[in-house]
Amino acid sequence: MRALRLLPLLFVLLVPSAFAEGLYQIELILFRQPGDPLLAGKTVPEDWAAGAQKINAENQRTPALNDQAAKLAQADGYRVLLHQAWQQSLGESPSKMSLSAGKQQFGHSPVEGTVALTQARFVDVQTDFWINHFSAEGFVTGSERLQQAARVKAGELTFLDHGNLGVLIRVNPL
Repeated sequence: MRALRLLPLLFVLLVPSAFAEGLYQIELILFRQPGDPLLAGKTVPEDWAAGAQKINAENQRTPALNDQAAKLAQADGYRVLLHQAWQQSLGESPSKMSLSAGKQQFGHSPVEGTVALTQARFVDVQTDFWINHFSAEGFVTGSERLQQAARVKAGELTFLDHGNLGVLIRVNPL
């Protein structure tokens, strides 16, 4: 009988974790800020997207932050490098997506990187982007790297600052 009285308490404690995993729309804008590019000590590795899912026709979504991207594009010294939106399931285990932009040359794009997300009470975001510089022959000669982590609230637009690069990201529950 005593166990039956504890059942509602156990239900309240266990149910939120069972429903913690959910479907979200993620939108990200990667942009250059005024200033000289800061090259990383190494170039982009060949396996930069290891373990990440690609954005495809099934999970790609229409961006909603077009006004913010347009303001950045019009501001002096700013340039939008990548703007993508996608749908993704988030839970307690990290879920990583690969993103890229620009014409691919010898297996690399001008912009390529990953976004790993974990959802508990807040959403933890880990970004790792490479902005590649190419020779006239199309080989990567140098790379800039943006590697940032942040804890964000669902539905809020968050700014990640990293020298002369920046990220705007919003994670919305669906």
